[in-house]
Amino acid sequence: MRLGLGLGYQAAWTTPADHLAMAQEADRLGFAVAWSAEAYGSDTVSMLAWIAGQTQQIDLGAAVMQIPARTPAMTAMTAATIDALSGGRFRLGLGVSGPQVSEGWHGVRFAKPLQRTREYVDIVKMAIAREPVSYQGDFYELPLPDGPGKALKLGFHPPRPKIPIYLAAVGPKNLELAGEIADGWLAIFFAPDAAGEYLQHIERGRAKSGLGLTGFDVAPTVPVVIGDNLAWCADVIRPYASLYVGGMGSREQNFYNQLAVRMGYADEAARVQDLYLSGKKAEAAEAVPQEFIERTSIIGNKIQVKERIKQYAAAGVGTLSISPYVGDLKSGIDTLRIVAEAYEESGVAS
Repeated sequence: MRLGLGLGYQAAWTTPADHLAMAQEADRLGFAVAWSAEAYGSDTVSMLAWIAGQTQQIDLGAAVMQIPARTPAMTAMTAATIDALSGGRFRLGLGVSGPQVSEGWHGVRFAKPLQRTREYVDIVKMAIAREPVSYQGDFYELPLPDGPGKALKLGFHPPRPKIPIYLAAVGPKNLELAGEIADGWLAIFFAPDAAGEYLQHIERGRAKSGLGLTGFDVAPTVPVVIGDNLAWCADVIRPYASLYVGGMGSREQNFYNQLAVRMGYADEAARVQDLYLSGKKAEAAEAVPQEFIERTSIIGNKIQVKERIKQYAAAGVGTLSISPYVGDLKSGIDTLRIVAEAYEESGVAS
């Protein structure tokens, strides 16, 4: 198992310089990858391109590039370009986002996300491999019929004809699709004790392609808070957990709420959602169960962090990407170093 760094996206309390400094420290510490995110603010591509030019060995991962935001050909061009300027260090994470962002921000209908994802990945792979892009699907038809377009191929030779593709997946069917068509899974709220539930769907997808789990990268992003008081550490993470379980989507369609339900927190998830959607965000955060946070986060002192790292490795995680929940850059750097030390002491390095 290798370590990764989840940078997220720019927020009111972050700066691009802070994210660069964190990525550079992770690079020095031997982390495998730094992931950048996007929603409807800062984009992942600009951040990764900037970081790529100022790091040496660490991979640059998109977690994720939103499928409704770009055509598959544009995504292939971007992935190949970042891979070229970074010397073959790019990892392409893709996700359909959610209905509110897809339809409200990008103006793209959210219908049939699994089929759209399948077609999108097909075209991206084809383009990066420099094959003439000719495709007839339910969502994409290239070239357009009865017009002047022709099947084009990527106009330069990227370092690699195949770039690792990860899917952000939450539900069982999407997990199966990730196993079938992708090289890795970008997981959220990953509980090591529930790994068997997740991986059975991925294994089913891998079997469709005649493959096993070997070579497939399970890559959760995990909140980390260092401290001796577990309740205090959990309180730092509560607003994040309540945002996703309670407010990331509508009452009828919230994939993270549904995940919490499948994990055994049906009543608690309903309460968090009710409070959050009623505007009671502080109460919603307080309603997130302590157990849920402890199962899906890394909190505590270095000894506890080391034990949690062992649990993630035993659960089949290939890339454990940590997301430090801190208030300043120094605390973020300190967290990276403590986790790196715990990782070395854990004996799970690969």
